[in-house]
Amino acid sequence: MKDVLVIGGGNAALCAALTAAEAGASVLLLESSPREWRGGNSQHVRNLRCMHDAPQDVLIESYSEEEFWQDLLKVTGGLTDEKLARLVIRASSNCRPWMQKHGVRFQPPLSGALHVARTNAFFMGGGKALVNALYRSAQALGVEIRYDTPVDAIEIVGGHFLSASSGAQRFEARSCVLAAGGFESNREWLREAWGQNASGEWPADNFLIRGTRFNQGVMLKRMMEAGADMIGDPSQSHCVAIDARAPLYDGGICTRIDCVSLGVVVNQDAERFYDEGEDFWPKRYAIWGRLVAQQRGQLGYSIIDAKAIGHFMPPVFPGTVADSLPELARKLGLPEAAFMRTMNDYNAACNHGQFDHTTLDNCFTEGLSPAKTHWARTVDTAPFYSYALKPGVTFTYLGLKVDETAAVRFAGKPSDNLFVAGEMMAGNVLGKGYTAGVGMSIGIAFGRIAGAQAARAVKQMKTTSDTEYAAA
Repeated sequence: MKDVLVIGGGNAALCAALTAAEAGASVLLLESSPREWRGGNSQHVRNLRCMHDAPQDVLIESYSEEEFWQDLLKVTGGLTDEKLARLVIRASSNCRPWMQKHGVRFQPPLSGALHVARTNAFFMGGGKALVNALYRSAQALGVEIRYDTPVDAIEIVGGHFLSASSGAQRFEARSCVLAAGGFESNREWLREAWGQNASGEWPADNFLIRGTRFNQGVMLKRMMEAGADMIGDPSQSHCVAIDARAPLYDGGICTRIDCVSLGVVVNQDAERFYDEGEDFWPKRYAIWGRLVAQQRGQLGYSIIDAKAIGHFMPPVFPGTVADSLPELARKLGLPEAAFMRTMNDYNAACNHGQFDHTTLDNCFTEGLSPAKTHWARTVDTAPFYSYALKPGVTFTYLGLKVDETAAVRFAGKPSDNLFVAGEMMAGNVLGKGYTAGVGMSIGIAFGRIAGAQAARAVKQMKTTSDTEYAAA
């Protein structure tokens, strides 16, 4: 029997396994995917949001705990546990040396992402390199890893973990860490969470999944059935407006469309529906998936002109190009008269301030609803470009309620040997919204906490057992 069983194979699971192994525990990690798809959504990550009080190797200036907290508070609208959020924020300040010890390397932000050079540390080689480094380190520390092993049942008695099963295989352990991800790849659960809209559509039918196809939410379902305390709205998720041509699964970061704040976004009726210049893209990109999901057909169109080129990271796929706005409308299949009315009204409302996409500038619209509050420049210089948008779900926020120990709770009582990390508990910190890199901050912080707590639980069991044996 192993000391610690880790269910899951992404960043949070690996952080838990490594931490438990460092504490002297024997560890078995079960990954549902084949080896070539290991790592869950972590294969697609780019960076980690980090608190720091002074410039560091790949981070400029400073990013204080309070500023990080205010950024998180703003995007979540207050739907966050401040105590746990601040725990994550503080942990983000000292996790990089530990990660580097396990082979993870960092680099300065790539061109096109310099606006986050102060707040985010970028992984050299991206998420795939991160995952590979952590797996190599885990194996070097003696962590046993089994691929193609999706856990479909878990045995818990009185809040105490006994075993997990994958088909006919049963795995006993003295303690367990759940880090098996959300339910974003479970289309039926997404349909249930989102329901039908007023037009009779099932919005979730048109969602693309930016991350892994293996996150079916099986462990979440099993924990709900076991009576674990839950937190979060099942319809809330990290949901990004991505290229409508993206694949159904595993499109990752390359499917992002980053020019939303530089132009306008319209729906299939050629109407704008939200402030494109509300805030910097890393603080607002994750609300646009939900906004597009609320539109007819779950489609939107980002419209820019030649002036925007060079101010954003270009998408992988070329957009639709036209020499005039009417031609662009026709190519997109949008109602031309309504489109021109929207564009003319927007252009007429633009206040010609000093455009500067590196700051919250003074270019805003007047007398327009919805307003565009920053970076409002006329869209009037050919050629014109458009990118069709669909909602891309990365991970869901429904999860297990925890405290600072990462223990799974049953009717308010924490388990003595069952812990959780990563997407399965991120909803404690992320009630809604997202800001770039914070998912990794949560995964690393609670992965290490869960791993340490699981190893500590094993030591306590062994100590108690030894004491009882001596007394007998």
